[in-house]
Amino acid sequence: MGIGEDALRAHERWKGKLETVPKMRITTRQDLALAYTPGVAEPCMAIAQNPARVYDYTIKQNTVAVVSDGSGVLGLGNIGAEAALPVMEGKCVLFKEFADVNAFPVCIRTQDAAEIVSVVKNIAPAFGGINLEDISAPRCFEIEEQLQDLGIPVFHDDQHGTAIVVLAALMNALNVVGKRMQDAVVAISGAGAAGTAVARALLGADGAAGAASATTSGSGSAATVLRGAGAPQERVRDVIVVDRKGILHPARDGMNAAKRQLARITNKHGKQGTLADAMKGADVLIGVSAPGIVSEVMVRSMNKGAIVFAMANPVPEIMPDLAQKAGAVVVGTGRSDFPNQINNVLAFPGVFRGALEAKAKRITAGMKLAAAHALAACVEKPTAERIVPSALDKGVALRVAEAVRKKAVEEGVVRK
Repeated sequence: MGIGEDALRAHERWKGKLETVPKMRITTRQDLALAYTPGVAEPCMAIAQNPARVYDYTIKQNTVAVVSDGSGVLGLGNIGAEAALPVMEGKCVLFKEFADVNAFPVCIRTQDAAEIVSVVKNIAPAFGGINLEDISAPRCFEIEEQLQDLGIPVFHDDQHGTAIVVLAALMNALNVVGKRMQDAVVAISGAGAAGTAVARALLGADGAAGAASATTSGSGSAATVLRGAGAPQERVRDVIVVDRKGILHPARDGMNAAKRQLARITNKHGKQGTLADAMKGADVLIGVSAPGIVSEVMVRSMNKGAIVFAMANPVPEIMPDLAQKAGAVVVGTGRSDFPNQINNVLAFPGVFRGALEAKAKRITAGMKLAAAHALAACVEKPTAERIVPSALDKGVALRVAEAVRKKAVEEGVVRK
């Protein structure tokens, strides 16, 4: 029996992966009076008088909503709200298992950005954070930007979780091959949510609303985008992004606003052509696109000491053995059956735990960078076979959380 059949049977047996569990027993009249009527009126009135007390008296202080419209489910595409529910349940399990953060799936039956924003704003009182999940680009940029004023952390994991883990993995991979971040040229296959966020993170241009502002204004310059970026050593020399139609460059027609903005800050020498052209002379390939689109010939065209992160799931852009045969020194995938699994579970549980512990009002670029550094540091002596810790290492979330918490306090983005 294959993993697919096993998974179907397991899900049918589980009848869902979540349940609600009370923190107290109700066995006496006194128990009932304290938990419900008449006692519950007291915390209600206390919160009415001071809304900030909701964090003291309710689940809000450690509960995240995992919100999706099912429009961009990894490897499955636009499958809709109901079909996305098993993924969101799974995400909630990972929040609890790895970071002891309560999470609840909220699958919304609309793919209208304005409606999704409205729904999230109206359910926000019950949650301490919002994890946006599997919402397709470019709508995901706009939605995330419009939710930054909620006063609680809002984080699109497909963008920033991926970027954090890729950045951490790349730090260690470059260490293995003896190259510096600022000297590296990176080709990225895929210009959706993940590819955009990874490109921006590698250029030090990350920010909660950076990509989103391009969807509404369609304007801006590299100088504007890089405002507030990290230290220069955090930036790679250049990033060349490729979508289905080829390399992004400012003169290319038919790009949406987000891609036009991405084209302005990447590909500084104006390369044109295909993914094969983008990979020639590159030090790194990051694939967040489609299976089997990278050949051995394309890997051989890269610089010596090539790094290949082929992260399409379940079939990567190129299989690890073929990439290594073609000369790649470090290879990572999104799969658990090969070394160097680049998995978002290494980032999002710790990021949210740290943000919640700090009482952060939002998640900043600095907090994401701190998470990436903490994650990279979890591997003390990187090797070609180990540039990131195991996705099952539950100590990772605690180290990431502490780094995020400290950065939030340092930056002053916390509730008083």
